[in-house]
Amino acid sequence: MKPVLFATALLLLTACDPAAAQRTQAVQHADQVAEAARHAPSLVAAGEPAPVEPETDPQEQWSAGVVRVDYLENQGLQPTIKLYGTAGGDPAMNGLYTYIAFFAGVADGWRVFRIGDVLEYRIIADAPGRLDLEVQESVLNPANDEITSRTRRLIVTWTPAGPDGAPEAISVTPAR
Repeated sequence: MKPVLFATALLLLTACDPAAAQRTQAVQHADQVAEAARHAPSLVAAGEPAPVEPETDPQEQWSAGVVRVDYLENQGLQPTIKLYGTAGGDPAMNGLYTYIAFFAGVADGWRVFRIGDVLEYRIIADAPGRLDLEVQESVLNPANDEITSRTRRLIVTWTPAGPDGAPEAISVTPAR
């Protein structure tokens, strides 16, 4: 509502003062110049450029798909745990493949579990062996092919296992 009122007031003032339009344009131009200057490069080269070739390892294609990483900070003595999302699928119908990964040690790497395919997630809380999530999802109504959205809450739980503490399985439970 405020932008409409502002635009109306500006229009009325412009009608009363023919120079107002020129001043408005000058202010807009100054704002654009200031914005461009703020994003202008500021470093000066201090050596010869070194060429870098593209990565050819197929794993890097998967890595480039990671669009979000959240480390769980409240897990006590458990291993490094992260929640992450990769881009994939149909972005109109979710498309953020969401995983939880537990570092199982140098020899074994990460133990990864897929939580779901959502639009977005939000960490509500995390505690040892537990993660509370809120997820936004697209849902297709098969009766009329209409896409709607919904918000769900999930409780992700696990029990540390073995010397590394990475679990063998996790559970995902709907919540309120």
